[in-house]
Amino acid sequence: MATPLVVGLAVAGAAYAGRYSILAWNAFKARPATPAFRKFYQGGFQPQMTRREAALILGVSALDKIKEAHRRVMLANHPDAGGSHYLASKISEAKEMMLRKSSNTGSAF
Repeated sequence: MATPLVVGLAVAGAAYAGRYSILAWNAFKARPATPAFRKFYQGGFQPQMTRREAALILGVSALDKIKEAHRRVMLANHPDAGGSHYLASKISEAKEMMLRKSSNTGSAF
């Protein structure tokens, strides 16, 4: 008498586990693909920005791609879109550093 009840509960438990497994698998397949490696600068910031750090922040090395890269990175990190003011200032500083023709003298003038 108790055996059919135990078998019924076991079948119901297996059915629920199977349903949950199928839903989890479908959710796993529907997630967006992540790249094998990330193309953004993961290090900390130097006290004085260098051309190397600016190129790493913007993700470019050629001068013709700087404005496009600045726009792309700023859209992702703009303060009006929930980004950080600090990151936005560093991104703008990186653009200015890469576009500057003369060497940095440390003076604002």
